[in-house]
Amino acid sequence: MDNKTIFALSTVYGKSGVAVIRISGKDALLAISEMTDININNIKPRYAYFSKLYDLEKHNVIDNALVIYFKSPNSFNGEDIVEFQTHGSKAVISSLIYNLGKIYGFRMAEAGEFSKRAFYNGKIDLTQAEGLADLIDAETKEQQRFAIKQMEGSLRDLYGSWREELIKILAYLEAYIDFPDENIPEDICNNILNSVFKISEEIKNYINSNKNTEKLKDGFNVVIIGRPNAGKSSLINSIINREAVIVSDIAGTTRDAIDIHFDLGGYPLIITDTAGLRDKTNDIIEEKGIKIAKEKIKSADIILAVFDAQKENESIFSNIIKNYENKVLYIANKIDKLNKEQCCEIEKTGNIIISAKNSFGIDALLSHILDTIKENFAVSSGAIITRERYRELLSETMINLENFSLDKDIELAAEDIRLAVRSIGKIVGKVDVEEILDRIFGDFCIGK
Repeated sequence: MDNKTIFALSTVYGKSGVAVIRISGKDALLAISEMTDININNIKPRYAYFSKLYDLEKHNVIDNALVIYFKSPNSFNGEDIVEFQTHGSKAVISSLIYNLGKIYGFRMAEAGEFSKRAFYNGKIDLTQAEGLADLIDAETKEQQRFAIKQMEGSLRDLYGSWREELIKILAYLEAYIDFPDENIPEDICNNILNSVFKISEEIKNYINSNKNTEKLKDGFNVVIIGRPNAGKSSLINSIINREAVIVSDIAGTTRDAIDIHFDLGGYPLIITDTAGLRDKTNDIIEEKGIKIAKEKIKSADIILAVFDAQKENESIFSNIIKNYENKVLYIANKIDKLNKEQCCEIEKTGNIIISAKNSFGIDALLSHILDTIKENFAVSSGAIITRERYRELLSETMINLENFSLDKDIELAAEDIRLAVRSIGKIVGKVDVEEILDRIFGDFCIGK
């Protein structure tokens, strides 16, 4: 990363009421002196100035804008930052970007570079940076809530506390490596062993209590299966309250897996409509659709097994989902064709009764799905595992702690703790993590 002053549009390009162009770096104030009549020697930080913006020759007015200066180190990324808040005209934005690019030492920002500089300047750690990325991408209430917690440092505080404890232990061990003739006192040995065991157990319990939490970011996979004409497509249309899937009485209409994204109580769902399951078909395309449906079952978080309550019961799925019973909700559809006593009998067996055609029972079904998600999304605290890399590095940390023993040579024992510190440090960015920085910040939008 060079030390040039960077600039970028921080709002979406196109017609809008307001556009924000952000400039960051040691020469950020040059943008004000070169393009406005504001005296930068008297400029007040965090004070909004209303000013004309000129091209570099100051022959033409680009726009009237609000100009704000954030002085280092009291800015988002710890550098001098200038913001031009202009009208959201494509012509204004293009002209302003063009002129900024002509100022010596200025260049366009790379993706995520503003946040990357905040990381390098110690304003945020990697978990907070990723929390910011998650907040930008958040589409549901729960995604927003947990992203804000992560931005506020919930993961940094938890993982940082474990790391600090391990560093203390490592310091003791390093001290005795430097003085090999000294024996470690028994009380210190006990304290070290107890601390390592305690941290190892805390990490293990934390991982176990955070099962499936990455799903909050990626979405929970809800797969609808059933025989042809069971009402799968009607069900998905009824759930999302619009006609997203073709409904027909002709068997085999749905031939491929169709994914629909849906927000249920703040949790993101990916609802998949699949081809009707049957033993034999002469249609090659339909046969491939059935194969895809069976693959989708394997990766599902929740399976909605839909059957026609007039003709079938849940036993038709016994061979198909025998290894996934803990994921299944059995849905008896078309109960509008049955009488009250028949419906009661079906409910007694634990099935959820609905009429997808009339949207009866859909709210109850959604409540069941939401309860199932919350049950599998049990979180002991606000500090949840939102990325697979967190889980992998925490597991690495735990393995190194489990390998630790004072029965080993002290150098080997210290190495186990050092590896544990390094693994957990990679999460927050307290070690050399250059190889993962570009991947993390490359997912950001240009002006962030």
